[in-house]
Amino acid sequence: MSSIKRRKLSAPSSDKEHLHKKPETTDTTTSSPEPTTVEDPVVDAPTKSFKDLGIVDPLCEACDALGYKAPTPIQAQSIPLALQNRDIIGLAETGSGKTAAFVLPILQALLEEKKPSAFFGLILAPTRELATQIGQSVDALGSSINVRSTVIVGGLDMVPQAIALGKKPHIVCATPGRLLDHLEKTKGFKLSSTRYLVIDEADRLLDMDFGPILEKLLKFLPRERRTFLFSATMSSKVESLQRASLRDPLRVSISTSRYQTVSTLQQYYLFIPHMHKDIYLIFLLNEFAGRSTIIFTRTVYETQRVAIFARALGFGAIPLHGQLSQSARLGALNKFKAGNRDILVATDVAARGLDIPKVDVVINYDLPSDSKTYVHRVGRTARAGNAGQALSLVTQYDLELYQRIEAAIGKKLDEYKTDKEEVMIFRERVEEAQRYSRNEMKNLLEDRGKKGSVLRGNRPPKGGKRRHDGMDAEEG
Repeated sequence: MSSIKRRKLSAPSSDKEHLHKKPETTDTTTSSPEPTTVEDPVVDAPTKSFKDLGIVDPLCEACDALGYKAPTPIQAQSIPLALQNRDIIGLAETGSGKTAAFVLPILQALLEEKKPSAFFGLILAPTRELATQIGQSVDALGSSINVRSTVIVGGLDMVPQAIALGKKPHIVCATPGRLLDHLEKTKGFKLSSTRYLVIDEADRLLDMDFGPILEKLLKFLPRERRTFLFSATMSSKVESLQRASLRDPLRVSISTSRYQTVSTLQQYYLFIPHMHKDIYLIFLLNEFAGRSTIIFTRTVYETQRVAIFARALGFGAIPLHGQLSQSARLGALNKFKAGNRDILVATDVAARGLDIPKVDVVINYDLPSDSKTYVHRVGRTARAGNAGQALSLVTQYDLELYQRIEAAIGKKLDEYKTDKEEVMIFRERVEEAQRYSRNEMKNLLEDRGKKGSVLRGNRPPKGGKRRHDGMDAEEG
């Protein structure tokens, strides 16, 4: 990948100095007594194969067919323990291969069963997209052993889902809210035979207020089971969930720090006036034209507007946020994955867990409100050892957020230097596109506002909970 062009940024030096001042506050976490921790593998140790970890030949062949050349660190550490019939807490940075780390042991246990039961494994995920993606991984890795799985998520008709559950799948991948709906309303659906429970992205599940639902779900599950809890971070909430759901677990921690970004990721900031954000965004899109790019915004409204705005200037942008229908969300994701659209404009619904094979650039149009989300956003690129670039637009109103991010990740970002005159060449066209996008958003709000659109801000959707970023908290 070509290196980033370096140009001079015409911002006051006194203001730029504020970017690297020590912040007054940093993110903190509480701790409690920890389970047994398995140390990271020695760097110079020979690379193991999946067969070396104890995975049987049919599943090794599936890994090879999917291009899994060698186990990632989280896989190498957690799979042997899972095959020893132990509860596991897996802590690893985003994009580390956590899905295969829990799917392979479950499939192997299923293969070893003489008469595998229905609902043998249950995998919980915070978002519909992630649950769907995990379901695809289960099908791909289990294709040679005839595994039956189904995905149960909100936003879709419950009747076809009830029919799918009636066929007694081996593995269910679900969001918590919709799964609880089926347990309470779908006749004959029980989890009393479940042998394996996986709670993926546990910290985000709890951040999205799924705690009470998880407590209810645990009551439907047998006490004699294996439980795998995977999370990017270990918060006090995750520790409480661990105590409630796991028995004598082993902890596998791959990350060396609480907020870690991979070494192959190049991170930059642009310190710009707030009024020129759109101009600098289009300048960057022009610089990275043809590259797979995710633009992160803070609100549903801005996601929709920026997508319309970018399309008006000829860029292939498509929005992804929590207020789209489930079919529209999956459609947007699939178009981006397939390369039919090279720009995805998204809220933090796309920040974690999603496996998009090749993302070249991440642009933070809006800085996230916490450092953990920043790490997950930029983790959409530079995955699996590949290089990637992340650029953050920092305005005069973002200084405290920016300082906290730098302090949390333990490094100072490089400045992406630009020439203001070159940037301002786009000003006239950008202003015209802004007018067009405002009119389009007005029409969209009028169409949806009659029903109380979240875009308009009248009221959250039925069953949802208002979030500070305009997204609905209920993903189930």
